[in-house]
Amino acid sequence: MRWNRITTVTAVSAAVALSLVACGGNNNKSSSGSGSGGNSTTPQYNAAVTGIYNPSDKKGGTLRMAITQNWDSQDPGDTYYGLSWNLVRNYVRPLMVFKSAPGAKGAEVVPDLAEAAGVPSDDAKTWTYKIRKGVKFEDGTEVTSKDVKYAVARSLDKTTLPNGPTYFNDFLLDVPKDYSVYKDPSMAGIAKAIETPDANTIVFHLNKPFAGFDYFAQLPATAPVPQAKDTGAKYKLHPISTGPYKFESNDPNKGLTLVRNDQYDPATDPNSGRKALPDKITVTYNVNGADIDNRLQAGDLDVDIAGTGVQAETQAKILANPQLKSHADNVPAPRLNFTVFNSEVKPLDNVDCRKAILYAADHEGYQRAYGGPVGGDIATNLMPPLVTGSQKFDDYGFEQDKNGNPDKAKASLQACGMPTGFSTNIAYRADRPKEKAVAESLQQSLAKVGIKLTPKGYPTGDYTKLYAGKPDYAKANNLGLIVYSWGADWPDGFGFLSQIVDSRVIRAAGGNTNLGIRIPEVDQLIDQALKTTDKAEREKIWVDVDKKVMEQAAVLPGIWAKGLLYRPDTLANVYVSDSQNMYDYAGIGLK
Repeated sequence: MRWNRITTVTAVSAAVALSLVACGGNNNKSSSGSGSGGNSTTPQYNAAVTGIYNPSDKKGGTLRMAITQNWDSQDPGDTYYGLSWNLVRNYVRPLMVFKSAPGAKGAEVVPDLAEAAGVPSDDAKTWTYKIRKGVKFEDGTEVTSKDVKYAVARSLDKTTLPNGPTYFNDFLLDVPKDYSVYKDPSMAGIAKAIETPDANTIVFHLNKPFAGFDYFAQLPATAPVPQAKDTGAKYKLHPISTGPYKFESNDPNKGLTLVRNDQYDPATDPNSGRKALPDKITVTYNVNGADIDNRLQAGDLDVDIAGTGVQAETQAKILANPQLKSHADNVPAPRLNFTVFNSEVKPLDNVDCRKAILYAADHEGYQRAYGGPVGGDIATNLMPPLVTGSQKFDDYGFEQDKNGNPDKAKASLQACGMPTGFSTNIAYRADRPKEKAVAESLQQSLAKVGIKLTPKGYPTGDYTKLYAGKPDYAKANNLGLIVYSWGADWPDGFGFLSQIVDSRVIRAAGGNTNLGIRIPEVDQLIDQALKTTDKAEREKIWVDVDKKVMEQAAVLPGIWAKGLLYRPDTLANVYVSDSQNMYDYAGIGLK
């Protein structure tokens, strides 16, 4: 999950045995797991990590949010940012949803638009859901199974809607290549993939068994869309609501406003845990990061919706002041802040040139860019410790050579035929000071061995659609290094790794989350994991995937992330869940 990935998920069968407990369990000792024992009304450090801060059911007021730049899309079928998957639960209802609850309870996938969890058959290659009766769109029209089918169908069009994950493209049966519902409005082309035998039943047919399909069913793309009101790429301006809020306005350059949806009936929503406490939610775009931090501390703003934490300079200020620190939460996440090496940009098609970067990089400098240890731990491989089955290894000695090893870097440059170094560009999101700091840190440390980096900043909203995630653009513009951040769609090996290392998810149209890793052995290992029924054996395969990516020096792991979030006194019912790993936007209210 892209974390802003951000970032960002009970079935067991012959193919993949996924467990909600295993996926949702938080191994970090600072979390209570259940979030039920540490509720507090007194400001204290990590109060919203270990329980609910200011528990409340009080309705009313305007929840004021802000962000440095608009994210990829408010369209539930075209979004892949963690903050967006968090917020979207307020205005649309997918088939399943992560429960709005603190700690491990928030990692439970529960029925939302569906009456119950999916019913598997045909060795988990067929999944059937019943649609809840009485759920209405904001215009009063009742939702049917065909609206869900259409929603999933439109999300398959990665030219019109390039930003969302490719799980449905990859797993649904016989989906034509480059399928577009806008060219096939009758949906005849996906007749084998999705059936709607009646208005309240939808059946998904897969090309391979997948026991974790309830995780797919919680993707925002399963939220119903009325075909007659779909405006394609413009749908993001006003997605049609089925949730407790609807769009009053949405200006891509200024911000959005959500107001109560009078067609939402809480009686049809018994499982999700949604509180819908504020009367209105506003999000302002294009606010300077330091200004957001200052406004939070002044009480002029309620939430930094990005959910990745305050700026590095603000971290130091907060941690040095006991009063400010009592309003802060250091939130761990199954998230990696890292830099991808684009294998299509020379000389990074050479593994030894890539290894030179790994050896030359200043790992403490990478960590400092995110504010030091409070921003995360130095990563030595891909999978963060909070991912179930992950294993830490340090094949390149990052922890021993925290500031790099120039001798090993120069030896690698000699081996790759570039003894004096080489030049390339490094891409980052222009509104992210931490990512800019990463680019500058790498620029300085790599220059010591003759590798010259030129930082290139790009807008967040189109970072993967038009720039870093569009293969032809990245290659033509020599984007050899790409700074990125990734949180698990759900915290197991598949949920973390598949969308960033499988070369088969790379699309020429852009909107990619794999930004340049093309390793055939990795693709083969992923297929092997999907066929492995034994949980322990499957987890070993995901570790093998991690090791193969590192063996090929395909990425520079930066830090396993934490975020220092600030909660002003204006807020109530504030907590972190093991699914969102930021404040839960479906539960939060005002004091």
